[in-house]
Amino acid sequence: MTTTLCIAQDPSADRLLSTDPFALLTGMLLDQQYPMEHAFRGPAKIVERFGSIDPVKIAAAEPEEFAEQCATPPAIHRYGRSMGGRVHQLATVIRDEYDGDAAAIWTTAPDTRELLRRLKALPGFGDQKARIFAALLGKQLAVQSPQWRQVIGPYADPGSFRSVADVVDDVSLQKVRDFKKAAKAKAKAAAK
Repeated sequence: MTTTLCIAQDPSADRLLSTDPFALLTGMLLDQQYPMEHAFRGPAKIVERFGSIDPVKIAAAEPEEFAEQCATPPAIHRYGRSMGGRVHQLATVIRDEYDGDAAAIWTTAPDTRELLRRLKALPGFGDQKARIFAALLGKQLAVQSPQWRQVIGPYADPGSFRSVADVVDDVSLQKVRDFKKAAKAKAKAAAK
């Protein structure tokens, strides 16, 4: 990974996301029910407390102790202990199924359909999160197989500001927030 990401809106956290595939995957895992940029700062907080974001080391840690470190203020997430458990589960899958190499999920996938299948199989990744992460990989890290935009769907649309896949600075972060706010308002109005 050689692209400098600007998702966490914090230079050291973004540097970690830009250089460590497991950190990026962990940030995506944490991106739920929590402000996006704070979620993507979570991996840096793990490094500060645990000393590493290496999935092999995290998987080898005692799960309750690791979750407790994740919950220590400032926690990695609003639900620090629970999400710490999810990070531990994710690290275990990466260790056991990808030999500790998170990037293998996308570097060895023959196409976008297989990439999505692999992402959806990860703890805490449903269809939508898998598509958003695949769009992030495609838009910002050039992980693109033929027809990748069509396979991923709207999150891969060029020029859209739907998700973390489109965040490259503070202006685009605000555009994504505005899009999400408008989508929630539309859904709420439709539910009435």
